[in-house]
Amino acid sequence: VQLQASGGGLVQPGGSLRLSCAASGGTFSEYVMGWFRQAPGKERECVAARRWNGGSTYYLGSVKGRFTISRDSAKNTVYLQMNNLKAEDTAVYYCAAGPRLIYSDFNQGHRYNYWGQGTLVTVSS
Repeated sequence: VQLQASGGGLVQPGGSLRLSCAASGGTFSEYVMGWFRQAPGKERECVAARRWNGGSTYYLGSVKGRFTISRDSAKNTVYLQMNNLKAEDTAVYYCAAGPRLIYSDFNQGHRYNYWGQGTLVTVSS
């Protein structure tokens, strides 16, 4: 399984970015796909996660209403649409895949087997 994250960049506060995670090398119907981030000097945290086939979705409290995780099955790609970005959203963002996770594990990074390489998001004026 390979995950390729892209879409990061520099954006002004209040702006938007869409991150993409192209997945290959496996069948993802039983996977949970997550987006994590890690800012300098901070712990890694899960910002959003969803089952590949829909249903349960998790969002970090501070991003609810601003971030949306979605999936294009035809392209085997998971997206993270980020709107109204704030300086505190600055981090390296990673996508990850974990098989057959229960909802309470959606935000537990150690439950994910596969990780993309990370893409840097910088929110600054």
